[in-house]
Amino acid sequence: MSAYTVPKTIVPPALRAVTITAFVTAALLAGQPLAAHAETTANAPMLLAQAAAPQQSPAAADATETKAETLEQRITNLHASLKITADEEANWNGVAQAMRENAATMEKLAAEKAAKDPASLTAVDDLKNYEAFAQAHVAGLKNLITAFETLYKAMPAAQKKNADEVFQSFGHQDAASHS
Repeated sequence: MSAYTVPKTIVPPALRAVTITAFVTAALLAGQPLAAHAETTANAPMLLAQAAAPQQSPAAADATETKAETLEQRITNLHASLKITADEEANWNGVAQAMRENAATMEKLAAEKAAKDPASLTAVDDLKNYEAFAQAHVAGLKNLITAFETLYKAMPAAQKKNADEVFQSFGHQDAASHS
């Protein structure tokens, strides 16, 4: 076995982790194309840098509107995919709120980065910016996990199985189309 070969017994859990990370990253960045998240592990610094890139165009306000719509559409799609019932709405609202808070945090970081003169940033500054995004990403994951765990625990077994399948299959179609 070469140094770069992953034992087959580790691949499914690793793929699941990458898939869930891709899903959460999509929710957090709320505007990046899903296809870009299929390569999250290989291109994480680049994706975060793209997410934090300043919006210099005159349509910056329109871009913010589009991001909000994109996030709301993702929340709506996940709600439908998970088959959330009326009885689960209170717990679902916590998940949706976590997604919105996480996206707002990432947007705030992006705005802070955009406000800085890129010519004045050093390599160390760039790494610190990346660290801030990574820390926000981890905090966002914890926030989302807490909210989702409450929802998931209240689901009947059949719905939990559906949720497992939704998370396991998320992004696979996009990744396959870009292989």
